[in-house]
Amino acid sequence: MRTYSFDNGDTLPAIGLGTWLSAPGEVGAAVKEAIRVGYRHIDCAAIYGNEAEVGAALRECFAAGVVKREELWITSKLWNTAHAEDAVLPALKKTLADLGLDYLDLYLIHWPVALRPGVHMPRSGADMISLEELPLGATWRGMEAAADAGLARHIGVSNHSVKKLRGLLDGARRRPEVNQIELHPYLQQPAMLEFCAAENVHLTAYSPLGAGGRPDFFRGDEAEPVLLEETTLAAIAARHGATPAQVLIAWGVQRGTSVIPKSVKPRRIAENLAAGELTLSDADMAAIRELDRHRRYLQGNPWVIDGGPFTMETLWDEAPEALEAAR
Repeated sequence: MRTYSFDNGDTLPAIGLGTWLSAPGEVGAAVKEAIRVGYRHIDCAAIYGNEAEVGAALRECFAAGVVKREELWITSKLWNTAHAEDAVLPALKKTLADLGLDYLDLYLIHWPVALRPGVHMPRSGADMISLEELPLGATWRGMEAAADAGLARHIGVSNHSVKKLRGLLDGARRRPEVNQIELHPYLQQPAMLEFCAAENVHLTAYSPLGAGGRPDFFRGDEAEPVLLEETTLAAIAARHGATPAQVLIAWGVQRGTSVIPKSVKPRRIAENLAAGELTLSDADMAAIRELDRHRRYLQGNPWVIDGGPFTMETLWDEAPEALEAAR
């Protein structure tokens, strides 16, 4: 398994198990199966609502001697309601209690969006807090405190644009080490890839298979392309005796990103991990490069509300023409 190294010597496995949208009663079994077949990277978040079940599965694996805590890389994320500097540590401690862990390997600011305490998802602009009122820098100071306390070995962000990430890098005492973003052949984000390589910020690709099962509130109104049905990917997969999903995962790894596909099916869990053994040719990579549409599957719709502080342009820091292409 390919790994990526950090300055302190810690290593992040290139392929992890995503747990977003893994249902209660299924996610624990998926985590145990993933660890059994060799996964050592599990991606979680408080908002997924399943960290307690993930934690129970981890404890079973530790007790059975399947894996040791120090052999795993566990990521979780700070939800939007806890962006105040003094709210970060309590939120992290709740996640640690749910997961049954003493520390996280990585803790991320989930979105560059702040909500009023107690608001699960915003229904009006009044439920949201602007970045002028609650700057990301204040949230980042809370993240730095979490790292200072040894509760998170590494800290970073998710869904942050180059502009927002640069703003944190410029003022940080501890630099963000990871940005977890949507990455796949329809949304390749080469400028972000180049920026993060230059700044020594690792990229993790979420929704690498196209996020077909995501909730309706993240979808646009228009018909959308189905990534796993892309003929170019099917042809490459056929040449390698692989599945299109394995091609997508291998593509992400060969770009130098970690990749966190989600599945609760044992066969798919094993297939996704085996993608780490697939090597795509230069011709394969060139053909996939031509698929870029700058097309987001998670467009950020829940955060763009009448009377709220965000537009699509200010959420993603992109010009209208780029956003139109992303639809």
